[in-house]
Amino acid sequence: MFSNYIGFEKVDQFLKKYYERWTHPDKAVKKLYQAIVVLVLTLFVWNMPSSWFGMEGITVVQQRLIAIFVFAMLMWVMEVVPAWATSVAVIGLLLLFTSDSGIGPMCDTEKVGQLLSYKGVMATFADPVIMLFIGGFILAIAATKTGLDAQLAKVLLKPFGRKSENVLLGFLLITGLFSMFISNTATAAMMLTFLTPVFKQLPANGKGRIAMALAIPVAANLGGMGTPIGTPPNTIAMKYLNDPEGLNLGMGFGEWMMFMFPLVIVLLFISWFIIKKMFPFTQKTVELKIEGNMHKGWHTTVVIITFCVTVLLWLLDSVTGINTYTVALIPFVVFALTGVIHRRDLEEINWSVIWMVAGGFALGYGLNASGLANLAVKSIPFGNFSPMLILIISGLICYALSNFISNSATAALLMPILAVVCTAMGDSLNVIGGTSTVLIGVAIAASSAMILPISTPPNALAFATNLVQQKDMSKIGLIVGVISMGLGYGLLYLMGTFHLI
Repeated sequence: MFSNYIGFEKVDQFLKKYYERWTHPDKAVKKLYQAIVVLVLTLFVWNMPSSWFGMEGITVVQQRLIAIFVFAMLMWVMEVVPAWATSVAVIGLLLLFTSDSGIGPMCDTEKVGQLLSYKGVMATFADPVIMLFIGGFILAIAATKTGLDAQLAKVLLKPFGRKSENVLLGFLLITGLFSMFISNTATAAMMLTFLTPVFKQLPANGKGRIAMALAIPVAANLGGMGTPIGTPPNTIAMKYLNDPEGLNLGMGFGEWMMFMFPLVIVLLFISWFIIKKMFPFTQKTVELKIEGNMHKGWHTTVVIITFCVTVLLWLLDSVTGINTYTVALIPFVVFALTGVIHRRDLEEINWSVIWMVAGGFALGYGLNASGLANLAVKSIPFGNFSPMLILIISGLICYALSNFISNSATAALLMPILAVVCTAMGDSLNVIGGTSTVLIGVAIAASSAMILPISTPPNALAFATNLVQQKDMSKIGLIVGVISMGLGYGLLYLMGTFHLI
């Protein structure tokens, strides 16, 4: 993965360190103990008396679903194995123990209750949202293959001149812009590579290097909020907001960008002000040299035209009638037919993220198709809950978890639960702007979590430059994260109360 990207070496080093968590001998014993804890708790929930759940009429299948949900939650939070591996296990458990294609003696409808459709469980991997992910990956791969990303960076950074503070602003804005359409990991790696010669020009005892290095992860994390494909939590939120069998709010790509894009721009300027004040430059000018050119040829022309048409169709989805998910397949079709991408290029798609998200969708499907969601709505008085309390708690939980585990796993864990809660609360959520405030707020909270090197891949890449200390990253991450959540939730509240979303 990412072998086409400028800065591939940085990503490769990060991935090797990341997977050492599960392969290093010193970690094996700890992971074994964690796995035993997960197994014991899962089996306890699986076999405990149904009366303990406090939901009258709960079936065996529904109890198994709760146990599988507990398994997923613990595995994702503890990171016993990579998040995508947990998702694959979740899909497997659902198929074997809760579906109409499960283990015969354990899946007798008369004994265990209504079973899930095995086709429905498997279809979560081909959910329209998954197509949106793939479309985004394909656009990024094509832009990289043709050198379009490097050329855009060169052209867009040129107007910022040679003044150090302006160059900092340029990197913040361009990194944020790229992260809206390209993996934030790939964007961070590319931009840090472009900064390497700048680091050499800045004095070693000054704070300018720290400012430049910190600008990349901050911008990459914030920029992802700008579009539904910018980061997995956004796309997961879109899934539950637009689910025809669920909330069915019909939010489009353009509608998302209408309020999130301005928010991102404002946050990037605020970040620039904070970073330059906390880490002032002692050298006032730098010479910016970016290597790499756009490839000449008709393939590049095809990519540019297709990219522009795709983004335009995304923005005008309410006018054209072509939904966001269908538009996402257009670049795939065009690039495949014109030879821009080949069979080998499909290996560049981040399949681990797709499996991760699919596992979360499978859990959500199980909650609804088994009737467990409806049972919970009837059994638990969600309508009496305080909307503001739900908003605050969901945001804080997401922010706290996303600082320590994958924000995709956090969103996959919280969104199905919140979709059920929001459905049950109904019109009472109008005082805080409606359901969209809660679910999109969770996506904002996930992107705002950036206090540790392990919080996000861009943070890890910046920390690996050895120019940034953890205390500096934590300080900036906390300040920017709190501001991001404050402005984000405030904007959602205003948009919701005025019925603009």
